[in-house]
Amino acid sequence: MTISETTFAAIDFEAAGAVPGSPDVPIQIGMACGRLTEEPVLFDSYLAIDRPVTVGAQRVHGINDKQLKDAPTLLQLYPTLQKHLGQGPLIAHAHGTEKRFLAALPGHPFGPWVDTLTLTRKVYPKAGSHKLGYLADSLGLTPTLEKMIPQRSWHDALFDAAASFLVLGHLVQELDLANEPFDVLQ
Repeated sequence: MTISETTFAAIDFEAAGAVPGSPDVPIQIGMACGRLTEEPVLFDSYLAIDRPVTVGAQRVHGINDKQLKDAPTLLQLYPTLQKHLGQGPLIAHAHGTEKRFLAALPGHPFGPWVDTLTLTRKVYPKAGSHKLGYLADSLGLTPTLEKMIPQRSWHDALFDAAASFLVLGHLVQELDLANEPFDVLQ
């Protein structure tokens, strides 16, 4: 199957912040799913947790405990995740956090992964930064992103997932990879 025929799912999590003696936990998930040449299907949700969001994490993403009040748990969203993430490769920028949070789910059938951080480091080794926001700005993708997801910004899980989706789409177009097999992205 070629890259242009492949359905991708970009995913991003925002987290509650690390506390001593307890692993970090996800509090927001965002996904942008579809073929890279099409407008992605978007999904996001806050996630219920059993501890407070740290002050440091709130400063980064602005999500507080009140916003999580009636949210589902990540496990409750599992059927939705299977529907969107089980269709093909996953995209994330610095995918370690996303892989770790998804690995906690039963069966964890998701993957293979495309890490846009790894790819952009290879394609643009002399870029001023490989942070997602910098890349989206320098590639001219931010206006499209802001139109796609108005009134949101960086460190919002949906905004960041859509940015990863657009960055990969840009790389595929710029490098003329659409008719190549998916494996070239590995």
